[in-house]
Amino acid sequence: MHKRHGIGHTLESLSETVTRWTGGSAAFAAALGVIAIWACLGPVFRYSDTWQLVINTGTTVVTFLMVFLIQRTQNKDALAIHLKLNELVAALEGASNRLIEVEDLSEHELMVLRRHYQELVKLARNEVDLGHSHSVEEARHRHSHKQRVRTTGRRVDSAAGPAD
Repeated sequence: MHKRHGIGHTLESLSETVTRWTGGSAAFAAALGVIAIWACLGPVFRYSDTWQLVINTGTTVVTFLMVFLIQRTQNKDALAIHLKLNELVAALEGASNRLIEVEDLSEHELMVLRRHYQELVKLARNEVDLGHSHSVEEARHRHSHKQRVRTTGRRVDSAAGPAD
């Protein structure tokens, strides 16, 4: 890897450090401590508007910054997961490459794919071998073959194709 420089690298490094820290018990303990100190100072400041404004302003600023930090982390994690899944799909023989970069599809296209895979799930429920995986097209063919065998009572040679 090459060494990165600049403001982008500095911000990325800072956000990774803050993300790790804020996701831990120490950050929760620190937040709880701040709230406890603020609550204890209430009587000292006679529960004034300024006393309330301090906690409101502090929590608002922290929340505002955390929204961006969480979104950045989720974007990076989602990209990493997508890349790992794309690698798996690309490496598996017989896997469909249609879903690589699926996040670029429209919502309508995603719903079409969802229905496609829901059909696969329905067909797979009837499969005896739970470890067997196949495409929707293979599942349809196998399912219609099974239905013909059940209806006609005679076995059809699947290698030769369905017999009518």
